Amino acid sequence: MATEQQITEADVYAALARVEDPEIGKPITELDMVESVAIDGSDVAVGIYLTIAGCPMRETIESNARAVLEELDGAGRVSVTMHAMSDEQRRALSQKLRGEQTGPVIPFADPDTRTRIYAVASGKGGVGKSSMTVNLATALAAQGLTVGIVDADIYGHSVPGLMGSDDKGPTVVDDMIMPPIAHGVRHISVGQFVEGNAPIVWRGPMLTRAIQQFLADVYWGDLDVLFMDLPPGTGDVAITVAQLVPNAELIIVTTPQAAAAEVAERAGTIAQQTDQKIAGVIENMAGMTLPDGTVLNIFGEGGGEQVAERLTQLTDSDVKLLGSIPLDPQLREHGDDGTPVVIAEPDSPAARAILAVADQLKVRRDSLAGKSLNPRVK
Repeated sequence: MATEQQITEADVYAALARVEDPEIGKPITELDMVESVAIDGSDVAVGIYLTIAGCPMRETIESNARAVLEELDGAGRVSVTMHAMSDEQRRALSQKLRGEQTGPVIPFADPDTRTRIYAVASGKGGVGKSSMTVNLATALAAQGLTVGIVDADIYGHSVPGLMGSDDKGPTVVDDMIMPPIAHGVRHISVGQFVEGNAPIVWRGPMLTRAIQQFLADVYWGDLDVLFMDLPPGTGDVAITVAQLVPNAELIIVTTPQAAAAEVAERAGTIAQQTDQKIAGVIENMAGMTLPDGTVLNIFGEGGGEQVAERLTQLTDSDVKLLGSIPLDPQLREHGDDGTPVVIAEPDSPAARAILAVADQLKVRRDSLAGKSLNPRVK
């Protein structure tokens, strides 16, 4: 007669290693969040630490832990008890996440960073800059990249709504902020720290400090790509980003309208003063295809190409038109309901065009072949 296999503590830890803290993106076993393991015959009882008593991810962690334990061969009754970390444990976790850092630093400012940073800019508001940011980020995340968004448009923050993320007051571990995750994308916005639709009334120094905190005090993990949604124009935030993250590449968003294209050029020419690269231009709200197959150019045509050509001349570099995104009601509709169109309707005209742009952003602009990998050797 076959005997039932005894569950061991190693089996329990192996199972719990499949459970991640959703806010940190690492296994709870790696984060020292397993408080206790008790095995009584086939019954298993575990204790799990939460970063804070009111952790918004409590139910998710508890249900995921219970699910993996119930999958163990021979498992009987499963009990999961949640505990809150002490101040000392939170400090230890913060130190573990920061690694060798002794305090907040901006990891993306390191010239050796493996993260590619895109600062999404526009000359004026209303051209769909934030929609492009959110859809590009979620498109890349859906393809397996680790992606983050900094909503640097402090006065006109809209990323949480476009992401369908209504989290208020992100979890803070010691002095480290855990960014909410939606559609696989970590994101931070001043909108997560204010009540309702309250306006932000700040002067330049406070804007600069907010961007510094978003970059240095937030736990981003090991990102492949970071998008920064800049406010329209060439004001304090655009200059601050260029100073804090000098290796950020600009993506200029415009519409086909000639007047909008002229304004967009100004946002691109800031690269001359800041010595930033321009990754390319996106033309949004291009021709809309009607049911009978005809194309209606509501906002004109050619603005994106005009901006790319003009910036090529002004910056003496090859600035290309990354893509022309058609005017598509589904882009607006899914932005309103918090599910980006590239996720909700990947076969829609706008989604296909955005996905084509995302594919270009995954690839390095310059080949590393034949080049020194020492950043100090020129």
